[in-house]
Amino acid sequence: MRRSRLLLTAAAMLVTLTSGLVAITSDEPAAAAIGPVTWSDEFNGAAGTAVDGSKWRFDTGGGGWGNNELQYYTSTTRNVSHDGQGHLAITARRENPSNFQCHYGTCQYTSGRILTADRFTQAYGRFEASIKIPRGQGIWPAFWMLGGGNWPNTGEIDIMENVGSVPNTVHGTVHGPGYSGGSGIGGSRTIGAPLADAFHSYRIDWSPNLIVWYLDGSEYFRLTPSGVRGNQWVFDHPFFMILNVAVGGNWPGPPNASTTFPQTMLIDYVRVSAWTNDGPGGGGNALRSNLNGRCIDIPGANPVDAARLQMWDCNGTAAQQWSINSDGTVRAMGKCMDAAAAGTANGTPIQLYTCNGTGAQRFTLSPAGDLVNTAANRCVDIVERNTANGARLQLWDCSGGSNQKWTRA
Repeated sequence: MRRSRLLLTAAAMLVTLTSGLVAITSDEPAAAAIGPVTWSDEFNGAAGTAVDGSKWRFDTGGGGWGNNELQYYTSTTRNVSHDGQGHLAITARRENPSNFQCHYGTCQYTSGRILTADRFTQAYGRFEASIKIPRGQGIWPAFWMLGGGNWPNTGEIDIMENVGSVPNTVHGTVHGPGYSGGSGIGGSRTIGAPLADAFHSYRIDWSPNLIVWYLDGSEYFRLTPSGVRGNQWVFDHPFFMILNVAVGGNWPGPPNASTTFPQTMLIDYVRVSAWTNDGPGGGGNALRSNLNGRCIDIPGANPVDAARLQMWDCNGTAAQQWSINSDGTVRAMGKCMDAAAAGTANGTPIQLYTCNGTGAQRFTLSPAGDLVNTAANRCVDIVERNTANGARLQLWDCSGGSNQKWTRA
């Protein structure tokens, strides 16, 4: 939500989007297969000590951060330090002992913003933190991720945001080209007590073409490329993490007389786990259509170049045994699934061809069942929803329809 230094945010951007977008993807399968922990911080430092500089660095300044925020982010232990009880404390204070200057004049507040940029990035996996958020009108805590400096083209994933005026609600959002700032796409969950009353687990499980948000292990929103309203899906490269507590800004509004300071966000841990493709992939298996139960087949079991792939009754033969590989290829009978003539447009035929390492032969099968050509960002689709033997395959805009859904069998 707070998109680096260039960003724009509008009020209440998520609530009106939630119900419709959940409906788009509510019938999708579960999220990615999760592997071992690849990075973590348990925050076990002594009371008053600084954050681990090998894992985190600071953003500092008071330019408003694209959202007219009121705080100045410092790098001091006054705003970011261990509490000696296994937590990191990020504290917003109504003070300015160093006479920092903000976009509106002399700053009224200080706070902290830490990030793993230049320390750790990862594409896909589980990103999770246990957090006790602060509270109060105008207080804006977040646990989020950016895909690089060219926002929004490199993407943003907000794992947890809360605005103090709505204390019981967590928001999860993405931003990208065409759906940035106040038009971000996301969901929310409201519970029966303020989130600030206790530690809660906030996480995403992220795999190719699928992001799923969880509160305390319970899913509340998921998104695939079909949910970004025809815009570009940019969540296919490494991201870094950010933790911060903002004060004021376009979305939460400023603190008022009811807001008390200091306000502290306590983080018990941040953990990142790998994504593995063991769930949808692995050795040779059939790729069965959810439309008609038939399998992707090499006609006549004859693996010649430019053989147009078809649908056929599943029969367990080598012509239907497809391996999904770490290099992005989908292989059977020694050759690769291929977008004909390296095409990326709707209607491009799907064929068999000698493996050549081009983008035309790079596919990913998401846990949602979408078989996506990554160069085209389009799905393998049964032409005209034909249910008969011999039906042909093509690339088409991902729609979530059963003629684009595939199960390993």
